[in-house]
Amino acid sequence: MQFRKLFMFIFTLLVIACNVSESQDCANPPKIIIVGQSNFETIQSAINSVPEENSQWIQVKISPGVYKEQVVIPMKKPCIYLEGAGTQFTTIEWDDHPDATFFSQANYTVASGITFTNTFNNPIFGEMGITQAIAARIYADKCAFYNCSFLGVQDTLYDQYGRHYYYNCYIQGGIDFIFGNGQSIFEASEIYFSMGKDGPMQVVGAITAQERESPDDTSGFVFKNCNITGIGGKTLLGRSLRAYARVIIANSFLSDVVTPEGWNARNFVGHEETITFVEEGNSGPGADKSKRVQWMKHLSGPALDEFLNISYIDKEGWIENLPSNIFI
Repeated sequence: MQFRKLFMFIFTLLVIACNVSESQDCANPPKIIIVGQSNFETIQSAINSVPEENSQWIQVKISPGVYKEQVVIPMKKPCIYLEGAGTQFTTIEWDDHPDATFFSQANYTVASGITFTNTFNNPIFGEMGITQAIAARIYADKCAFYNCSFLGVQDTLYDQYGRHYYYNCYIQGGIDFIFGNGQSIFEASEIYFSMGKDGPMQVVGAITAQERESPDDTSGFVFKNCNITGIGGKTLLGRSLRAYARVIIANSFLSDVVTPEGWNARNFVGHEETITFVEEGNSGPGADKSKRVQWMKHLSGPALDEFLNISYIDKEGWIENLPSNIFI
């Protein structure tokens, strides 16, 4: 009985903690701090200056330059908006396996105008060959990325957990380069298959490796109005990293870099009925579905709109409450 009471007490605390996290909000207008001046020469030092349990938007304006550092936003530092000078001018770059160049654990992480790069697999792959080299890892809720680039070869973007929105982004890689258990919409973005500057040619890669684990899991990757292109070899649109993987591609352009079969069940051959891979309303030479895997799903009408509507990730209206200058 004592154990049961202790268990219930801990469980109650966890529920309360989750509810507090879910009701978290950020106040406007944002406080502005600048990286590239004498006070903050690195992005991490600027983040370190943000108080824990922050509840006001902190706009970190990053001056043009290549910042060779690993950047981590801790869980207790929400409401941080990283504003670069544009993807051609502001780059966060690191060369590491397995740690990510950029790792956010904090809800309400927002970034715009930044290139996130992990150069570990480029230009020489070395004795290890191609291996995981994460440019960005997002393990938090209500995060958004506008006009950002994510560059790598294997496992470029670890969309690990939470609801996320990517708009007008460029994501490049060759193997499972968008993966994780996030509940995310990628809109008006370019998804570019490449094995790197000096990487092997004529290989078959994979764009997505989604990790939905059960029928009650709300996660999934939704691509709408995107361009899927690339160079060197062919790529699957995705393969199932977990038994209930879910990826939906709609109203997008697919170049001939996409393989005719399109998808792969990986370790779940024979159990494809639980996998939800969908293509609807796409165009381009890679959008021909005549040779796709037979177990690919079909969605239309309200069943498809459920995922294409922004409410799939934003029933509360959190995107409308982001700092207004993101949309200017």
